[in-house]
Amino acid sequence: MRLILIAVAAFFATLMFTSTVFLVDQRQYAIVFALGEVKQVIEEPGLHFKLPAPLQNVIFLDKRILSSDSVEPDRIITAEKMNILVDSYVKWRIVDPKLYFVSFSGEEQRAQDRMHQIVKAALNDEITKRTVGDVISGDRLKMMTAIHKKMAEETKNIGIEIVDVRLKRVDYVEQINASVYERMKSERTRVANELRSTGSAESEKIRADADRQRVVILAEAFRDAEKVRGDGDGKASRIYAQAFGQNPEFYKFYRSLEAYRASFNSRSDVMVVDPSSEFFRYFKNSKAGAAKK
Repeated sequence: MRLILIAVAAFFATLMFTSTVFLVDQRQYAIVFALGEVKQVIEEPGLHFKLPAPLQNVIFLDKRILSSDSVEPDRIITAEKMNILVDSYVKWRIVDPKLYFVSFSGEEQRAQDRMHQIVKAALNDEITKRTVGDVISGDRLKMMTAIHKKMAEETKNIGIEIVDVRLKRVDYVEQINASVYERMKSERTRVANELRSTGSAESEKIRADADRQRVVILAEAFRDAEKVRGDGDGKASRIYAQAFGQNPEFYKFYRSLEAYRASFNSRSDVMVVDPSSEFFRYFKNSKAGAAKK
């Protein structure tokens, strides 16, 4: 009987101990409630004590950086009255656990929904003042700084700090995409035609210059060839004159032989010439020489 009493006492002591001791992880906040009222906020990790339930209860909140990612892109109108789709995400964390719990009863999903409303309102306020070009590149850094500031002012009243906010994608709505692509296509086609026209003009210019250079080169080559040929003929004439000048009679005989060869080149050639003419002078002399022999 005594052992049973000791076991029962030990059981109740263990139960009492486990209901009064709790462990806080370094990644968590702990909020201690006393009859539904926030009694204590614990930020330091370690082993802590409380009164057993239902006198006191504990809930834990995440201390890490959390993300809110839009499920669908938000449709926003720019200063140009053009509809664009903006996909964003937010990095945030809890800095005031008590205020956060009062605002959302500790439910993270409610905080996520509220965060989406805040970022959508901030995006709408800033993008409606700017053109698509500013949103995409021109004024983007300034715009994101303003959005971050607006969100920080809103979330400080609900115990949240905004770590970062970014745009993942900015795109036109489907109805505008077709017209934008057609305009881009037309612009690219125009640029391509201009490049082709410029290239064709340059090609004709290069071809004309090449033709001109060809004519000049051929003319200069012909000129130089004629000059060389003339010099060669002159030298040949001087050599012939020097050679045949030593024996004029032999020169006349040689020229006559050349004339005979050119005149009697073909059996079908017919010539009507006086046999006693000077042309047949060496024929006569050759007959006379043969008769003497």
